[in-house]
Amino acid sequence: MTTGHVFIATSLDGFVARKDHSLDWLSKQPAAEDCDGGFAAFMDGIDGLVMGTGSFRTLLGFGQWPYSKPVVVLSSSLTGQDIPEELKDKVRLSTAAPADLMQDLQEEGWNRAYIDGGRLVQSFLRQGLIADLTITTVPILIGSGIPLFGSLDRDIDLKVASSRILPAGMVQTTFRVI
Repeated sequence: MTTGHVFIATSLDGFVARKDHSLDWLSKQPAAEDCDGGFAAFMDGIDGLVMGTGSFRTLLGFGQWPYSKPVVVLSSSLTGQDIPEELKDKVRLSTAAPADLMQDLQEEGWNRAYIDGGRLVQSFLRQGLIADLTITTVPILIGSGIPLFGSLDRDIDLKVASSRILPAGMVQTTFRVI
């Protein structure tokens, strides 16, 4: 089946966004010249993205769509009218259960899917659909927001595959789900 892969930034206190999905705290961080933290290489290795409603709406607020790869928005609240005309060939909606979606993506030829969005990552992780997580910890405390991790009904064992300090002072760790 298609495997899920996470590449995400969190505040030191574990939030991926504010409660209103704002990412303003990320822009407070100094940018390092010529350092994308390995994001371009990560994107080269995936077939497309799966994201939730909140992430999709946040990206729409950026003005310019950042992805050239296909995007599936897993949502029960959005309709086709919520997708701007210029994105209709790049973005599609699905209401499938995560495991069913991953099976559908496998049938479409996807091997690796980028899973994005705090609540979506939690759901896919609980269902055993995430192979690895690259988490960039930003040295800021925001106090509240959307956590990357939520409650679990069982332990999920991880193994550290790598860890490094990025030029901008963030710590990036890649975990393999075992």
